[in-house]
Amino acid sequence: MKQNWKSWRKPTILLCTLGFAGIGDFIYLVAINILVYQITESAAAVATLWMIGPLVNIATKFWTGSYIDYRNKRKIMMITYFIRGVLILCIPFAPNMYVMFLILICLSIAKSFFSPASITYIAAFIHKGMRKRFNSIQSLTSSGAFIIGPSIAGSLILLFGVHHTLFINSGAFFIAALLLSFLPHVDDGKQKAPRLSFAQIKGDWVVGLLFMKQNKYVALIYGLFLTTTIFSFAMDAQEVVFTQQVIGLSEMDYSLLISITGIGSVIGAFLLSTFSNTLSLRYMIGIGVIMQTIGYLIYAFSWSFLSIVVGFILLGFFLVFLNAGMMTFYQNNVPTEIMGRVTSMFQLAQSGLQIIFVITVGGIADIIPLRITIIFLASCMLIVSIFILLQVLQNDKSLYYQA
Repeated sequence: MKQNWKSWRKPTILLCTLGFAGIGDFIYLVAINILVYQITESAAAVATLWMIGPLVNIATKFWTGSYIDYRNKRKIMMITYFIRGVLILCIPFAPNMYVMFLILICLSIAKSFFSPASITYIAAFIHKGMRKRFNSIQSLTSSGAFIIGPSIAGSLILLFGVHHTLFINSGAFFIAALLLSFLPHVDDGKQKAPRLSFAQIKGDWVVGLLFMKQNKYVALIYGLFLTTTIFSFAMDAQEVVFTQQVIGLSEMDYSLLISITGIGSVIGAFLLSTFSNTLSLRYMIGIGVIMQTIGYLIYAFSWSFLSIVVGFILLGFFLVFLNAGMMTFYQNNVPTEIMGRVTSMFQLAQSGLQIIFVITVGGIADIIPLRITIIFLASCMLIVSIFILLQVLQNDKSLYYQA
């Protein structure tokens, strides 16, 4: 027991770091949406917030992987946490919306560095035999942040107002940065980081594309998984309109629905973290992707609050299986030496398609009934999910799923 705790002591610190940052992300998300709406009274301005991240990713993912793979990942994570904390502190002092949106763009840039750096750091720091359990527990912390973050945000805004909530919120990222300082770096330090240049970026893209060409199965499975997230992103962007205008739910019903979904995620993540060692990666990915899609299909065909609840509980419960399983699959099959570059390439494609899908779905929704649009997206997700399941169950691919 003592040996087991010793091996998990530092991974637990990393989980706490990610947990604090996750709660901070959700508090920030609630606070900034309310603040922008209070200032502008414009739904379009609030909608723009959701496009900043994908647009920044398109502008930065061409080269962030080239920067990250040659440098200290832990230091990058700490710096981005600190920058995010400082920028959030600055938001209440923004003199106008232009300055505020500039700050939000800088926040998204910091996050665009953090994502591939953290994925690479976790893969290098967590031993292969511990990754499935670690990712399962991380799903629990993420689900907990999904529930706790908005609740804390609502309470703080009610007690202190939006500006003071942002001041308090910045502390979560400073704590996350501090906790990271207790963890070791995972870079060998023998290779000098090259100067970032067009030639280096071009060469790194060749390396990433060559990996995908030589590992078509890994690229296919992860690419199909990202395709399902694009469908879900497009449906989620219309979620408020669909539930209120098509189904007829009130704002209170919608808030309750989100809470119930979060509870489903927490329960699923708790069970997964408890029994992860007895579940195969194939099961986690296969059952996760199919049941998530069934949840969206029930949502697409829903006619009442109760029917949507059933769909969202399934969605929240099994999404954690899929995410933990797919992350472990990715970490086990992509070398950490090039993971930053490969991750950035995937995220670049994902962000571009997300923007295209959201704009397309928003435009089509004015021409075609929204329910038909959502049913179409859920049906497309089902086709992709079945294809993923068939690929995952191939007997000759079992080596890819050894955890």
